[in-house]
Amino acid sequence: MDEEDTSVDLLESPSDDIAADLVSDRSAYEKQKATLKTYLDSIPYECESIDVMQVKLEYIVAKLIVCAESKNWLVLTTWDAILQCWLQMRYPMTTSIRAKLVRFYYELCLLPGIEVRVIRSWADMLYRLLGSKTVKRKLEATDLQLPWKPLWDVLYKELFPKNRLAEFHGNRNLNNILLYVAESCKRYFPATDIPDMLETFLPILTPDTTLTMIPVLASFLPPTHPHTYLPVIFRIWEAFNSHSMDDRFLEFAGILAEEHVAGKEGLAGEEGGAAWKDVGIWTQEEWLMLVSKGIESLYVPVGNSSSVTATSVQADASAARQGSKVKKTISRISSLAKLFVYSMAIDGPIRGDSASTPGTPNGQPIGYLAGSKALDSLDKLITSTESFFHPSNSGHWTFTLTNLLQRLTVEFADRWLEEQQPSCKVPLAHRLTPSLRRAFVNVLRTPAFLAMFSKDSFSISMAQGALRTMALLEPTLIMPELLERAYGGLEVVNETHRTTAVLKMLSGISLPLVSEIIWRPGQKHLLPLLELCLPGIDLNDPNKTICATLFIVSAIQHVKVGDLSMHHSGFALSGDAPGEELMEVDTEDTQIPEGVEISPFVSLGRQEERTLVRESTAGFADWVTTLFRRVLALYENLPEEGGKKKTTGGKSEETVLKSIKSMLDVVTLHLSDQLFDLVLNLVFDYAATNAKSNAIRAFGQLVACLARAQPQKTLDKFLPSCISRIQEELKYGASGVRTTSAHDLVPSDTTLHWNMSILRGCLAYGAHGLLKHKEDIINLLSLLLNKTKNERGYTGTAAIAARVMHALSGVYPSDNRFVNEDIWNQPEFGQSHNTQWGRLYEAKDVKVEWHVPSAEEVQFILDILDRVAAPALDKIEDLARSTEHWDEVVRNDFCRYLLFVRSVWSGLPSFLKEGPKDVVHPCLNSEVELEELIVDHLDVNAGFVLTDPNDPRYQQALQHRDRFGNVAHMAAVALRRIQGGEDHLDAVVAVVKAIDTYFLDYGMSRSDFITLQKNFAQSREVNRVSARQKENSRIAWIKRAHVYHCGRLYIHGLYRRRSSLDDTLLKEDLAELCLSPYTRVRRLAQSVLHSTCGSYVRATRYIMPSIFNALSKGNDPDRIKGALYVLGNKGTAALTMSEPPLRRQYLVALLECQHEEKPSIQKLVTTFSTECLIHLTEEVIRTSAYTATTPGVQASIRALETEFSPAVVDRNLTMLAVECAANRARQCLEETDKTVHSILEIASRPTTHWRYVHMAIKFLTGFIRRDAVAPPELARFFMEQTLSPQPGIRTSAEQAVVKTAVLMKIRAYAKTDDELWLCKWQSPFARTISISNPPAFLAQLDQPVNDVDGFYVDLLDTGFMAWTKTIKCYPVNLTNSVPWDLASRQCLQAMRSFIGEGYFTQLATLWSQESSKASGQPHLHAENVIFMITLAKLFNGDHLHLILPVVEPLMTDGDKFKQAAAAEILTGLLRGSKHWPRKTREELWSWLTPRFDVILTQAKPDTVSYWTSFLEHTLLNLDPRRFQPLVNWILSLQLDFQGDSAFSMTKALNVIVVFIDAVGVRFNSRSEKYASIFFDNADSNYAEIRTSIANALCLIAKYQWRPAYPSVDALLVACAESPDPLRIRQGFFSDHVQSIIDNLPKWKDELSQSRYDKVGLTSKPELLSMSELSDNPELQKYSSSVLRVLSSVYMPPSLTHIVLDKLVSAIQSSESWRIRLHALPALVAFFYRNLLTISSSGVLKVMDVLLDCLSDENVEVREMSSKTLSGVVRCSQRQTIIPLKNHFISLARSVKLPSRTHNDYGESLRKLHSAILGLCALIESSPYSVEPWMPSLTEVLARHATDPPPISTTIRHCASEFKKDTWHKDQLAFDEDQLQSLSTMLVGTSYCLLERIFVLSMINSADACDSLA
Repeated sequence: MDEEDTSVDLLESPSDDIAADLVSDRSAYEKQKATLKTYLDSIPYECESIDVMQVKLEYIVAKLIVCAESKNWLVLTTWDAILQCWLQMRYPMTTSIRAKLVRFYYELCLLPGIEVRVIRSWADMLYRLLGSKTVKRKLEATDLQLPWKPLWDVLYKELFPKNRLAEFHGNRNLNNILLYVAESCKRYFPATDIPDMLETFLPILTPDTTLTMIPVLASFLPPTHPHTYLPVIFRIWEAFNSHSMDDRFLEFAGILAEEHVAGKEGLAGEEGGAAWKDVGIWTQEEWLMLVSKGIESLYVPVGNSSSVTATSVQADASAARQGSKVKKTISRISSLAKLFVYSMAIDGPIRGDSASTPGTPNGQPIGYLAGSKALDSLDKLITSTESFFHPSNSGHWTFTLTNLLQRLTVEFADRWLEEQQPSCKVPLAHRLTPSLRRAFVNVLRTPAFLAMFSKDSFSISMAQGALRTMALLEPTLIMPELLERAYGGLEVVNETHRTTAVLKMLSGISLPLVSEIIWRPGQKHLLPLLELCLPGIDLNDPNKTICATLFIVSAIQHVKVGDLSMHHSGFALSGDAPGEELMEVDTEDTQIPEGVEISPFVSLGRQEERTLVRESTAGFADWVTTLFRRVLALYENLPEEGGKKKTTGGKSEETVLKSIKSMLDVVTLHLSDQLFDLVLNLVFDYAATNAKSNAIRAFGQLVACLARAQPQKTLDKFLPSCISRIQEELKYGASGVRTTSAHDLVPSDTTLHWNMSILRGCLAYGAHGLLKHKEDIINLLSLLLNKTKNERGYTGTAAIAARVMHALSGVYPSDNRFVNEDIWNQPEFGQSHNTQWGRLYEAKDVKVEWHVPSAEEVQFILDILDRVAAPALDKIEDLARSTEHWDEVVRNDFCRYLLFVRSVWSGLPSFLKEGPKDVVHPCLNSEVELEELIVDHLDVNAGFVLTDPNDPRYQQALQHRDRFGNVAHMAAVALRRIQGGEDHLDAVVAVVKAIDTYFLDYGMSRSDFITLQKNFAQSREVNRVSARQKENSRIAWIKRAHVYHCGRLYIHGLYRRRSSLDDTLLKEDLAELCLSPYTRVRRLAQSVLHSTCGSYVRATRYIMPSIFNALSKGNDPDRIKGALYVLGNKGTAALTMSEPPLRRQYLVALLECQHEEKPSIQKLVTTFSTECLIHLTEEVIRTSAYTATTPGVQASIRALETEFSPAVVDRNLTMLAVECAANRARQCLEETDKTVHSILEIASRPTTHWRYVHMAIKFLTGFIRRDAVAPPELARFFMEQTLSPQPGIRTSAEQAVVKTAVLMKIRAYAKTDDELWLCKWQSPFARTISISNPPAFLAQLDQPVNDVDGFYVDLLDTGFMAWTKTIKCYPVNLTNSVPWDLASRQCLQAMRSFIGEGYFTQLATLWSQESSKASGQPHLHAENVIFMITLAKLFNGDHLHLILPVVEPLMTDGDKFKQAAAAEILTGLLRGSKHWPRKTREELWSWLTPRFDVILTQAKPDTVSYWTSFLEHTLLNLDPRRFQPLVNWILSLQLDFQGDSAFSMTKALNVIVVFIDAVGVRFNSRSEKYASIFFDNADSNYAEIRTSIANALCLIAKYQWRPAYPSVDALLVACAESPDPLRIRQGFFSDHVQSIIDNLPKWKDELSQSRYDKVGLTSKPELLSMSELSDNPELQKYSSSVLRVLSSVYMPPSLTHIVLDKLVSAIQSSESWRIRLHALPALVAFFYRNLLTISSSGVLKVMDVLLDCLSDENVEVREMSSKTLSGVVRCSQRQTIIPLKNHFISLARSVKLPSRTHNDYGESLRKLHSAILGLCALIESSPYSVEPWMPSLTEVLARHATDPPPISTTIRHCASEFKKDTWHKDQLAFDEDQLQSLSTMLVGTSYCLLERIFVLSMINSADACDSLA
C-alpha cells in the first residue's frame, strides 16, 4: 500500500475544539473566557473570578481617569504598569472597554509637548491593548474608529521641524514612536479618509522628501480599499530607485496580500476588499515588479560581479538632501514570503514536469507549476539561485536565502492551517490544495537540503527550520532523504561539520521521526540514530557534544524509554493510537517483488512497522547504560573546578555541562521503572566507589536529574550513605581550616564535597520524600552549619539549606513527562507505549501535577527556622555585640552563620505573603500629591503558603523574617564601628547580600521571570508550525502553566510598600554601603539599591537626601564617587530629573563638584552631566506643569466612563487632584526658576572652571522653553559667553542665544497653546495664496518682483507630483512688525545692550581662529551662520554699520580661516535680511554687489569651497528674487572652457552648478540655454571641467523631471489610466544625446585623446565599446559602472526588451572579442534581474547569442558563454535541454580533429570545443542532481578526454565538479561503462590511476569516492 494513503497529515485535521474555538458566532469575550479557563485549570490554587478581576480593572481605570483629569501624566504612567499587570493575568476584557481604552491611549499619545519617554510608554500600552495578530485580532475596524489627522499634525512638526528648531530636537526619536502608533492604528482609520490622506501626503512628496514621506504613506494608509491607492503607489515605486522605498512597499504589499487573501469575501467586504486579478490581488505588471524587487532583495552576485551592494542603497545615501530621520527594521524577506504564499492559488493551466513537455512553437512550456502563477514565479526564483545555497558557494547572501526558505515554509503552514478552519473566509477555489502543497515542498526541498550543511550556524538553523516545517507538511517527500543524509553524516568520522549539521537537523525533525501519525516509517530509525550519536558526546569537541545532546533531548522528550520486545505478543495492538480512526487500516499485505532490496525508508503496513519498532526497543537498555557510562567518562576528564564562581573549566566546558544536564533531565524522566532502577544502581555504585574533585558539581547535577524523575527512590538510595560519609569526614576534620574567601579545593575535603554535592541533588525535589527523613535532615543541617568552616564547605551547606527550603515551600510542576501521569501509570501504556510516541495535547487536556506545600511540610520549614536558623541568628547577634574583639575566627563564624540564614530565606520567596504595612515615611508632598493616587500593587492569588496574618504559623514565620532583617541591620551597624575595615570586607559583603535577600527574594525577580518566558516560548515553538496550531507537547503546556503561576508571583514583587524596618535597612545601611570606600562593596550595594528602588514605592525619594548630602564639600572622595554612581544610574537620573526639587539639587550638586580634584570624579561628572541633558528639555518641564486643555483626552474619558458603574470615579478625589494639579504646576515653575538662578549664579562666579561654565550653559539651554521668556540676566550671560575664548563654550552659547530667540519669536507669533506646541503659528509677515494655475504661478516666480503688490515664495516644497491648494508667501512691502510682549522686550534689550562697538570685531577675531578639530573638507560652521542669522533677524540690521567694516578686510585676507569667518558673517546677514527695512537691505546690497568679482577672483583652491558654501547656504529654500543683485551677477558670469587655467574656469562653472542646485525648479526656464552650452563644451581638455559639466547636466535633468499635476485627483486618474503618468519614460536632452551618439563612431576612429574619450564621460553611450578601451581606464571605469547600474535597476517590462535587444545586438554585431567578454556578465545579470519580465522571444534571442558565442574565435568568450548558458538553462530553459544535447552531440560527432599542421586544425578545434563546452554547460545546469540524460554524456566526453587543450581541460574541470554530495546514491544511475568513462574524463590516459578509479567506483562507498576526488 502506498504510504501516502495511510499517513495522516498533522496539519490537515484540526480537532473539533479548535473549530469550535474559531467559529465566528462565538463572541470574542467567550473565546477569551475559554482561554482563561485553560490557564486557571492548569494551576493548583483557587484564582480570582472574572467578576473580581473586573472590579480590579474598574479600580485601575478609575485611577487612570483621575490622573488624566488632573493632568498628572507621570503618575498616570505608573498606573499604566498596573494595567499591564492586569492584562498579563489573561482575564477577558469586553471589546467595547478595550476599544475605549485604545482610544484613551491614542489621545494621550497626541498630547503636544509631552516628554518623549512618557509618550513611548503610552504607545507601548496602546500596542499591548491592540495585541499582535497571532490567530485573531483583538479589535476589528468595526469596533473602533480613530481620527488620523491629529496624529499627522503632531508627526508633521517632528518630520519637518522649522530650520532653527531642528538642531534642538536631538535624537529624541519621537517621529519613529508616532509612526509606530500610526502603523498600529492604521486599520482603525476610516477608509473614507483615504482620499484626504492622499490629498495631504502626495503634494508634499518630492525627490527630497521621499525617504520621509514613503514611510508616512505606508504607516497611515488603511489596509482596506487598496484599489484607491495601489495604482499611485506602484507608479511612485516604479519611478524611484530607493532601498528604503523597496523596504516599505514590499512590507506593505506582503500585508495587503495576507489581508486580502479572501478577496471580496474577506473582512473588508465587497466594498473594501481587493478584487482577484492575474496573480492573487495583483495585475501581471504589478506582480512582475514585486517579484523583480524580491529578486533584488536577495543580493545574489550574478554575473562576475563580486560586489552586490544594491544601487538603491547608494541612491538613498546620495539622493535626498535631508536624509531620513525615520528608522525601522523591516524584514524584507518575511514580506516577500508573505507575498508569494498569500498570492498562491490555482489560477492557470498546469505545466507538465518533464524536460520534453511539448510547448509553444518557440519551445516555451505551456502552463504553470501546479497551476499556480505565484508558485511558478517562486520556482523560477529558487531555481535561478539554487547554486548559491550550496556550502561551497556561500557568502553574505547565504543567510538571506536560507531565511527566505524558512519564512516561506512558516507562512505556508500558517495559511494552510488557517484554511482548514471552519471560520476561514477564503473561497474554496482560492485555497491551497494538496497538489499545491506537494509542489511547494518540491520546489524548496533541494535548496534546503543543500543549505543544511552551510558554513554558518544561523543559516543552518534557518535551513533546519524550513526542513522541520516541510517534514510536517509533506513527510514522505522530506524524511527519507533527510534520514539518508543523517546516516551518512553520523557514520563518517572525519567530517565534524557534517556530523554537527546532521545532529542539529535531526533535533529539528524529531517529531515526525517518532510519531507514527505523521510519518509511519520513522520510529524504527530512532534507536539506530540514538546509538550513532553517542560518540558525539566528547569533551574534546564541545560543539558536537551540544548538538548530540540536543538531538537526544528533542527525540526522547516524545517517547518512553522502555523495552517493548519483552511484551511482544501475537495479537494486533490496535485502538490505542491517537488519531487511529483517522488512519486507513491495512486490508492486504504489502507485497515486495522477489529479489528487490527493501529500502529502510519505504513505509510498510502498520503492523509490520510496529513489530519492527517493538523489536528495536530491546536496544534501549544497552543504549541507556552506554550513555551514562559515556557521561561519567566525560566527567572524569573535566578540568578542575575553581575560580570565584567555582566553575568547571572555561565557557565551553560549562556549556557542555549545561547541555548534558538538560539531556539527563529528559532521559531520566522518560525511563521505564526497570531502566530507571538499572541507571540508579549504576550511578550509586559509581558514587560509592569514586570521589572526583573535578566532577563534584557535575555529578551532583546528575543525581539531581535522577531525583527529579523519581525523588523518593533516589533519596532513599543515597541519603543514608551520604549522611554517614559526611559525618565520618567531619569527624576527621574535613573543612576545618577557617577561610572566608574563595579558594581551590583542599584535596582532603574531596569526599565531603562529593557527598554534599550528591545531597544537594537529592534534596532539590520531592518534598514528600523529605518528610520521611525529617530528623536526619535537620540534624545534618545543624552538623554541617557548625562543622564546615572553610568557604567552600559553608557555601555548600548554605546551598543544601536553600535547596531544601525551596523543595518544601515552592509551588512547582512535579511531572514533566510527555503524557499525563494517569496514562503513564497504566499497565497498557507500559506494554504499547510506542503507539503514543510523539503525542501532542491541547491545553485543556493536560493534567499538570504540582507540588503544593502540605501542613507537614510547612511545619518542617518552621522547625528548620526554629531549630537551625534561629540559633544561627543568636550567634550572629552575639558576634555583632562584641565588635571590639573581632579576629579571623569571629569573622569566619559571622560569615558562615549569616550566609546560612540568608540561604534559608532565599529558598522561601513564596512562603510568606506580605501583609499591609505601616508606612512611616511615605515621601509625599501633600500640597501637590495625593496618597490615593500613589500606585499600589495588583493583589492576586499567587500560591503563597502562609497568607493569613491571624494564623499562628504566619506570625511565627513573620517573627523569624523580621528578626533576620533586624539582625542584618545590627550587623551593618556593628561593622561600621569596627576599625581595620579592609580585613572584614567579606563580612561586609555578606551583610549586603543578606539585605539583598531580605528585600528582593520575594515573589519572583524580573530577570528570572523573563528567563522562564523565553524558555516557554522556545519550547512552544519547537513542535508547532504556526500560532494557529492548538496542539503542542505536554511539556510546553506545563511550562505555560508554570509561567502563568510565576507571572502572578512576579506581580507581587512590584510596587511594594516600606515598613519602618525596610526604611532603616534602606537608608541607614544600604545607602551608606553604596558610599563605602571599597569598590567591591560599593558596586554590590549600588546594584542591590537600584533593584530595591525598582521594587519599593518611593524608595528612591527616601534615600535622596543622604545621597545629595554625600556630594557636599568636605566629604571623602570615595563617598562622592559612590553618590555620583547612585545618582547617575539611568533609572534614578530619569526620576531625579523629572521632579523639579530633586532636579535642582542634582544639577547644582554636579556643578559644585569642581572642588574635587580626583580625575575619576571629574570624568564621572562629565559623563553624568552629558547623560542628564536628554532629560533636560522644555517637554520635561511642561509634562510636570501641564495646564493646557485636553479635549481629545476628555472625550475619550467620557466614553470610557460609560463602560463602568456610575461611581467608578471618585468625584471628590478628582476635585482634590485637580486642585493639586494647579499647585503642582505653580511649584514646578517656581522650582525651575530657582534652578536657573542657582546654575546662573555658579556659572557667573569668577572662580568657576571653564569646563563647569560650559556644563552650566548646556543645562541652562535645556531650561529655555517656548511658554516663558528667558530672564534678561540669562540672555545677557549667553551673549557674554559668545565671546569666550573656549570654542566649546562659544558654540554652546551661540546655540543658546539662537534657541532663546527662536522660542521667543514662536511665543510672540502663536495665539493658542496648540499653535505654540504644534508649530502651527502664523508669521505676521506671511500670507497664504491659492494656486489655481500652477504653470502660470511658476512662470510668475521667474518674473521680477513687483514693488507694490509683489510677493516672495521661499519654500517650494510642493508641486513635484501634485500641487497643494495653497502656498505661503511673503509680500514685498512689509508693514507689520513682531508683536513683542514686555518680557520679550526686556530680554531683547539685555542682548542689545551687550552688542557695542567692539563686539563684532572680537567675534570675527574668534571665528577666524584655526579650528582644533581636524576636518577633511573645508566648510562653514553652521552654528556661526545660524547665530548671525538670528542676530540679523532680531535687530533688523541695526548693527550693519558695525559689521561691514569688520568683514571688509577678512574677505580678501590670505588666511583661509579669516575668509571662512567672512563667508559665515555674510551668509548670516543675507539670510537674516529677509524682513529688514528696504533702506537697510539696499545699503547692504550696494556695499556687497561690487565685491562679488573681487571675492571670485581672489578665491584660491583652499578657500573656494567657503564661497561656494556661502552661495549655497544663502540661496537654499529662499526666493532667489530676494537676492536679485547676486542672481544677476551669477547669470552674467562668462563661462570659459578653453582657457589655460583649469581652476579659474572651474570656479565660475561651479558657481553655476551651486546656483542650479540651490534654486532648483526655478532654474528650468534657463536650463535649455545652459544645457546647450554644456553639451557644446563637453569635450573640454580638463577632467575637472568635464565632471562639473556632468554634475550640472544631472542637476538640470533632476529639476526638469516634474510630473506636477494640478491636483491629486488628476494624478490619481493619470496613475490609473496613463501608461507613463510620472513621465519617467521621457528623456531629457534627447537632441543633444542623439547628436553625440551619431558622432561617437566618427570620434572613435580619431581616438587618441579625442572627443570620444572626453564626451564619453558625459553621455555614456557605446558603453560596451568603451569598456574595452585599455588605454583609457577612466572611460573603462565609468562605462562598466553604468553597465552595472543598467543591469541591476528595476525596469518596467516595456523597457526591458529594448535594453535586451541592444545588449544582444551589441554582442552579435561587435567585432571585438573584449566587448563580447564584457557584455556577457552584464547580460546574465540583466537576464536574472528581469527573469520574469523577459518574453519568450527575448529568451530565444539570448539563447541564440549564447550559442553563437560558444563558437567564438576567442577561448575566453567561449568559456564565459558556456558558464552563462548553464545559468540561463537552469533558470528558465530546462525544456530545451534534450534538443540542445542532441545538437551538441551531433556537432561533436561531426568534427574530426586533423593534425596540428593542417589548415583546418584551428577551425575544427574551435567547433569541437564549442560542442564540448555546450555539453558541459548542460551538465552544470543541474549541479546537484543526476538527470536521466546525463550518464550517456560521459561516454561522449570520455572520447575527447585526451584531446588537446582547451578541450581536455574543459572536460577535466567538468568531471571534477561533477561529484555531488549524494554521489554514493547518484553513482547507481551509471552503468559500468559509464563509470569507466567518467574516470577517463577525470584522469585522461594514466593507466594506473584509471584502473584505481575504476575499482574504487565499484565500491558503493561515498567516502572512498570523495577522498579520491
